[in-house]
This record gives sequence, C-alpha cells and structure tokens, in this order.
Amino acid sequence: MYQPPHFRVNDTEELFSFISHHPLGLLISAGSAGLIANPLPFIVRRSQNEGGTDCLLAHMARANAQWKAIEAGDEVLVSFMGNHHYITPNWYATKQETGKVVPTWNYQTVQVRGKASIHQDPDWLIQQLTALTDQQEADEAKPWAVQDAPESFVAAQMRGIVGIELSITAIEGKLKVSQNRNAADYNGVIAGLEAKGSDSAADMAEMVRKATTAKPDL
Repeated sequence: MYQPPHFRVNDTEELFSFISHHPLGLLISAGSAGLIANPLPFIVRRSQNEGGTDCLLAHMARANAQWKAIEAGDEVLVSFMGNHHYITPNWYATKQETGKVVPTWNYQTVQVRGKASIHQDPDWLIQQLTALTDQQEADEAKPWAVQDAPESFVAAQMRGIVGIELSITAIEGKLKVSQNRNAADYNGVIAGLEAKGSDSAADMAEMVRKATTAKPDL
C-alpha cells in the first residue's frame, strides 16, 4: 500500500481495534484460478505469547470457489475500509488565494497480509461462529447467541461453510484525513463536511479535527 509518512498509522493496537470496529474485510487471493476477492466478516485472535502470531478468522460458503483455490500456506491480503468522504477543493482557503487546488478523497484503511489455512473441523467452525456472533451481538439489548438456534439446525448450516485462518505476517494502516493541508484548508474541510449534514460527513469532520489537533501549521 502506498504510504506517505504523514498518513501512516504505526500503532498496532490501534490497527487491531480498527478491524474490530470495521470487521468486513475484502479477502484477496491469487492462484491458478487468477485473482479472487470476496467480502467476509473477520475476527481478530491475538497471540497470548510474546512474539507469537496474531490471526484473522473467518468463514465462507462451501460453494465459494475461493477456498478451493487457496493452498495451505498461500499468502493472501485482506483490506478493511473505514469511513471515507469526497473532499471538494471549494472548501480550501487556498482556492481563493491561488486556485492551485484539486479534489481528493479522505479515508481510513487497514491491510493485512497472512498465510492462509482452511478449516472444515466442526469444533473449529463452531468456535469461530460463536466468537463472531458474540462480538457483533454485544451491543444488542437482547444479544442473540448461536446456542439459541436448534443444535441440529446449526450443524446443518455448518456443513455449508468452511473456515479460514490467516496467520498474520504484516499489518499496516493509513489515515488520510487532510493532515497534509494548512490550518485554513483543513478547517475549511471540517466546516464544509459539517455543513453537509450527513452522518458520514459529520464522522469525517470529527476525524479531521482529531488528526489535526495541535498540528503545527504548514
């Protein structure tokens, strides 16, 4: 991933937290069948041992050809996207001063590379399904649990999926939210986003504000 220093996120804990809050990742693999990409919800499994290997866990439909194209140990890429928003140059003070501005896009993303392995063992699958469900149901008033469904029904559903585990070899994050602009420009971006009135624009405005707080003027 292209990584200008001022956009790079180096805090590993922040990167894993990002994945937990934006768990839908695009799994990208390359093999004899060519490039294949599928969106999957992932959970993070952190190593309990110093120097151990962190992992990403997911599952996909057995009918999905991607898992058959992944050989044990193949390197795959998972791309996670967070909030993003178009940035018009009309919001920059520099537009009025020199006109030397162009549109851009603000976004946050994390990319993970890892060695893949496929799991078809029911015990592994039920653990992954339970962990994923518990994570996503945590903020529900009455969380649904895998155990709420009949055991025979869950067993039948599991026959239609396979698990995938990524032993992480590299993780990198990027936060591109107008940090490269001067104070007048990024304050204009904040004001412009807030004026849009949408939730996504308001979220991006807050991200720009946090990223540029106490930032020396350019």
